[in-house]
Amino acid sequence: MHEEIFDVVNEHDEVIGQAPRSEVHRRALRHRAVHVLIFNGRGELFLQQRSLEKDNWPGVWDSSASGHLDAGESYDACTVRELGEELGLCLSEVPPRLFKLAASSETGWEFCWVYRAEHEGPFVLQPSEIRGGGWFPPSALADWIERRPHDFASAFVVIWAKLSQQLASRVSAHPTPE
Repeated sequence: MHEEIFDVVNEHDEVIGQAPRSEVHRRALRHRAVHVLIFNGRGELFLQQRSLEKDNWPGVWDSSASGHLDAGESYDACTVRELGEELGLCLSEVPPRLFKLAASSETGWEFCWVYRAEHEGPFVLQPSEIRGGGWFPPSALADWIERRPHDFASAFVVIWAKLSQQLASRVSAHPTPE
């Protein structure tokens, strides 16, 4: 099996070359990834527990689906591909984008577009990628992250903080009448 090739990007997320996955990770080169947050009708978020075989963040909890862009691949195409590979979902449309994270040590030097999808499951989890998964109410998830942040991939902790901040700003912009 051949090694994945990633686009290497600069601080502006512009492609400056390509390199094998192992080199990108070993040298902490900037590259690209996607994260998808899947919510059900009850407002619960599906999280995956990463396989123990993963080279980064094995066994911890992470976004519903996530993955690296292959060289030349778009963020949107990668999102659809990763949902199919990791969860067995075949989407006819790309889910909406929520926000983009800059490459940093917390994201593993990945520029990350974060997407939101809605689905009730069940999912077909790819065992080489995912150890397990579950649905979590946002309030319970917030408490868990606060108490045990190391149970989660560091990029997911950053994503959750930004999502929580966005939700809080929407609530304060539209207060409920008394």
